[in-house]
Amino acid sequence: MIAKQLITGSIAPLKPSDKGAYALSQMEEFRVSHLPVVEGSEYLGLISDTDILSANDPEVSLSHFGLTLDRAGISENQHVYDVIRMFTALKLTVLPVLTEKGHYLGLITQPALIDYFASITAIHNPGGVIVLELNEKDYDLVEIAQIVESNDNKILSLSVTSFPDSTKIEVTLKLNRIDIGPVLQTFFRYDYLVKASWSDEDAYSQGLQDRFDGLMNYLNI
Repeated sequence: MIAKQLITGSIAPLKPSDKGAYALSQMEEFRVSHLPVVEGSEYLGLISDTDILSANDPEVSLSHFGLTLDRAGISENQHVYDVIRMFTALKLTVLPVLTEKGHYLGLITQPALIDYFASITAIHNPGGVIVLELNEKDYDLVEIAQIVESNDNKILSLSVTSFPDSTKIEVTLKLNRIDIGPVLQTFFRYDYLVKASWSDEDAYSQGLQDRFDGLMNYLNI
């Protein structure tokens, strides 16, 4: 997945002639704190609600901010992991997508990014979740897969989270069955540390959000 495939078409960019009050109303409507300012196809930069409020004049046009606009943006062909890194590093609520020549194509929102990860982590598929904690040197994907499949389960998705200044990692497995008791018992027999598990869909949804937050933090390098 690359950046241009995550573009959201529901939020129009601002123009330099737009007033601060209008920009704030658009941010409130779409529940974001940033919006791009575009003239024609030329991307001028991102403006935040803080920038506008600091001007103390809601009727000032966005052209007033000129060179102070944040030029944050991402190339259309960059990978989704680059999108995540930029979102987290710059604390953005939207991310403009630009052509190789720097022209504005559209923007990516946080919900669009979360929806993408929901699709690749099989959130809509019923099944249990197991979180293993182990030393990085002990990570053996083949063995983990064999344990799962020996209990007539399949891995729908898998993610690995590492932590700064630690040799420990977390391996999160989404399985295709809600009944994960036999799989857990086998992990115990193989001396795996099961840090957490979920076997109902409501608990899984919260667990997925925790895993997603962990991934966002991990990629913030």
